[in-house]
Amino acid sequence: MREKVQAALEQVRPALLADGGDVQLIDVKDGVVTLRLTGACGGCPMASMTLKDGIERVLKEQVPEVKEVVAV
Repeated sequence: MREKVQAALEQVRPALLADGGDVQLIDVKDGVVTLRLTGACGGCPMASMTLKDGIERVLKEQVPEVKEVVAV
């Protein structure tokens, strides 16, 4: 499942990079994906919305086993 999650993240990465940020996959366990937003995304006030409304939505579409996405 980690490989599927990584592949899905590659689809959202260009949008994050365009805004000066990036995403790092930390862990995948029991359907919970742990990510770290870096660069400009790490301190952005909209980071939680990016995580839930953007990244989590794409991951759930691409990898149905994903239950939740959390940030560290």
